[in-house]
Amino acid sequence: MTDTHTIKKAFAFLGDTTLTEMLKVGTIQEIPAGTQILKEGQYVKVVPLVIEGIVKVYTRQDDKELLLYYIQPNESCIMSFSASLSNEPSKVYAITETNTKALLLPATQISSWVAQYPHLNTLFFGMFKLRYADLLETIHSLIFNKLDQRILSYLKEKSSLTGSKVVYITHKQIASELGTAREVVSRIVKKLEREKEVLQVQDGIKLIGK
Repeated sequence: MTDTHTIKKAFAFLGDTTLTEMLKVGTIQEIPAGTQILKEGQYVKVVPLVIEGIVKVYTRQDDKELLLYYIQPNESCIMSFSASLSNEPSKVYAITETNTKALLLPATQISSWVAQYPHLNTLFFGMFKLRYADLLETIHSLIFNKLDQRILSYLKEKSSLTGSKVVYITHKQIASELGTAREVVSRIVKKLEREKEVLQVQDGIKLIGK
């Protein structure tokens, strides 16, 4: 299945005219894992439609990160969309979590496209609803969940996204994304291991609980 066919199938609700224009002006690009595609304070140049892979969107304070949400296949980045519409610098960072293929839409076109192709609003209102739910879940977790629950939920989400029981990540990376200390993460992972929820393996953590 070609990338063009995949995009037309996934975003059929946008209509042929809108999709034809997006494919004509946009660029399909393969982006290696670990590539920063958006930086806080940077003006948005492109708005991605993810075809394959996963993109992590987060905010940062000093050396601590807070994961906001993931962009999965057939999704886009509402923060990039919003910043491009208002012509304001980005308030978030975005980095490819895995090797990613995306249709990159020029930010300069977004404002006129929204007016010209009303169906485009359906896509981004849907993304707004989804991301709003993600942010509420993040806030709920920060306020109400203990750190061991947050770490376990974080690992389960990573596992679900990658389709693998083993999450290849360091304690330092977990600590950075959850806004805590590496030593605290190491202690909690050992606790989860004793409770037979996880198993520490080479280069990662394996989920073994139900």
